[in-house]
Amino acid sequence: MDKQKRWYYLVPLTGGILCVWYLYLSFYDVVYSDYIRLVNSYLPDVWNPEKFFVRDVFTRIPINYVMRIINTTFFHYSIRFDQALGVFSLMLSGAAISCYCIRRHISTVWYLILMAVFFSLNKWEMMNNGSGWVHFLAFAGFFYHYIVWERIWTGQEKKGDHVKMLLLPWIITLGIAGPYCAVYSGVLLLGYGFCMVVTWRRTNKWDRRYPLYGVCAVLPLLIYMWSTSHVSTGLSSDGSLLRQFLDTPGFFVRFFIKSLCSTIIGGETAAEVFATNTPYMVLGLLAGAAYLLALWYQFRYKLYEKTLFPLIFIVSGGMNHVLILLSRWSFLIESYGMSSRYALQFQVGILGILLTFAILWQQWKEEREEDTKQKNHKIEKAVIALMAVVFLAGNGYTTCREIRMTKYRKEACVNRAVIALDFENRTDEELAASFEYHTGSADGGELVRNALTILKEHKWNVFNR
Repeated sequence: MDKQKRWYYLVPLTGGILCVWYLYLSFYDVVYSDYIRLVNSYLPDVWNPEKFFVRDVFTRIPINYVMRIINTTFFHYSIRFDQALGVFSLMLSGAAISCYCIRRHISTVWYLILMAVFFSLNKWEMMNNGSGWVHFLAFAGFFYHYIVWERIWTGQEKKGDHVKMLLLPWIITLGIAGPYCAVYSGVLLLGYGFCMVVTWRRTNKWDRRYPLYGVCAVLPLLIYMWSTSHVSTGLSSDGSLLRQFLDTPGFFVRFFIKSLCSTIIGGETAAEVFATNTPYMVLGLLAGAAYLLALWYQFRYKLYEKTLFPLIFIVSGGMNHVLILLSRWSFLIESYGMSSRYALQFQVGILGILLTFAILWQQWKEEREEDTKQKNHKIEKAVIALMAVVFLAGNGYTTCREIRMTKYRKEACVNRAVIALDFENRTDEELAASFEYHTGSADGGELVRNALTILKEHKWNVFNR
């Protein structure tokens, strides 16, 4: 490990501090949105085993039960507690990336570009709505697993890494990943198969560890799917993906390209800046081109033989784009994939792209130093630099715009708190609108009222002042 670059670990810490500062400016501690459902479902009897030992427990993400107990016991059910968990988890992910960058001797410039994109406020919605904190933790778990996998692949295996490869899918899939386990498991299975083939081509021998790793990825996924089969959503859809695709194929293309565009500029920011579809398409196609270019570089220069980490990220990001398209097309809103709530999933692919560019840039530099007759790669470097600048500029502009929005988000939270303290005198329609809780039926306001009643009776959240 490059000891001179250990200061890299200070960057995720700084990013976390900036996120805390942002949340201080943009949020006031009052429940809303998903918290209404959580309060009605789990409070006040958070110790009730009947709410934990249910068949669909894994879809509810078990670690949430533990943190909910801690929150109600020590913090009066504070959203700030969940937000802090989310920021801490984001810092853990940043630390994992920093660890990789130190080991691979990634240059300071490329590392700072990575961190600037990683801590972009394109994730503002998930950061503000603390109920999604566990998804940040899930990605920290994914990244740690990929680091262990990277060590084994590159021959730098540490004591216990083999056992970790066996146990981590069980812990992550069943304990913290929730619905995010689909892409995670898919990446593991594809990656393990890929590693087996590459190893066989290099040594003419099969690495028997990878089938075992694959079994340990499949079994917890099957258990999760069994748990999911017992979920009753109360929702139904008569829509057919094939029928809709045949009727409006352009919708699916625009949906996908716009989701790619969101990796450069956030959805709300884009809606504020762009007047037509053209800029969305241009930036989305540019992001798609970056994916293809990075993949091409991976296989042209066989970068995956030296390091697997960036390729894992690229595949994960691409699979997330496909998953969101397949699972959210039914809303029939082509910009739905640009929502801030998906930024965490999509940005993994961008990190993989940037890491690929950084490693290749470094490799070209080393080759040039060893042999002055080596090709300069000026055009390729110019293309790579342009793409990196676009990602950095777009995410930077999104972050600046979100910082400007903090006072308006804070005002909305304060107004919501005022209504919460006076909820007995408010109409159901007003409660449903103010607390952003729309169930698709007429009982949204009533459910908000029930949740606020529970909180008031126990002097939790906004009522603990």
